[in-house]
Amino acid sequence: MTIYLGILLALACAFTTNLGFLYKHRGACDAPAVHVSHPLRSARGLFASRWFAIGMLVAVGAWALHVSALALAPMSVVQAVLAGGVVLLAVMAERIFGFKVGPRQWAGLGLTALGLVLLGFTLPHVHGAQSQFSLPGMIAFEAGFVAFGALLIMGKRIGAPDHHHGVMLGAAAGVLFGVSDVSIKAITGLVGDVGIFSALLSPWTLVALAASVAAFYASAKGLQEGDAVPVIALTGTAANVSGILGGIVVFGDPLPGSAVGIVLQGVAFALVVVAAALTPAPVRAVAAPAAAH
Repeated sequence: MTIYLGILLALACAFTTNLGFLYKHRGACDAPAVHVSHPLRSARGLFASRWFAIGMLVAVGAWALHVSALALAPMSVVQAVLAGGVVLLAVMAERIFGFKVGPRQWAGLGLTALGLVLLGFTLPHVHGAQSQFSLPGMIAFEAGFVAFGALLIMGKRIGAPDHHHGVMLGAAAGVLFGVSDVSIKAITGLVGDVGIFSALLSPWTLVALAASVAAFYASAKGLQEGDAVPVIALTGTAANVSGILGGIVVFGDPLPGSAVGIVLQGVAFALVVVAAALTPAPVRAVAAPAAAH
């Protein structure tokens, strides 16, 4: 029963996460440019924008829903449910925020959702929250994904095209959000063993906070430099894939027990890769409404 409650919380999280991102995009575009060399000044400039501040409040609510879902259901299941939010993003962007989402972007978003859902639900069913973790797997996963996120952030400096910088920052933010999610999931497992205060004093709390702060700045800069739908979609996709892989590598979520299941997971990953190539085409806002309805 608790797993189904976790799934419902994940659905609510999918909606509120995208709503928060769309508000933050509007606010970030009105705020001064984010500079990593001036983090406090950049943060003040972002929060001085009313729409960004509203987006962050919505995002805090989404985060609370996400943590609750992770505490009640396996990580891979939660991330698969969140994948449906990619399609919600397109509908909300067009109907509420006045963005034009073309056929190519609809195709990319649809393939992303299909691939992530297929990836999540081809994993064998597990019972309970599945919060116990492998320490070596945890260290290797977190270190590897932090390094990958850092490479994406430095993309423009190491030769990536300037016009891809926004979506690369969005992907980096998603990877770092995934690192934070894996740490939070580990903390929820420690609570049952050592109590909430000792769990919060574990090093994984520091990892979660550091990854979240880095993801915050990468996301804000990506929203300033890229178009809303591609940047947000790649942020969500990277976070979902990171979460599903974290469930397998760190928390021992089982792999498919048959050749058919393994093939379907390969197809799912291929769909996500194809979708990532389709989605970042130009998406421009139509006349932005004065306020969201």
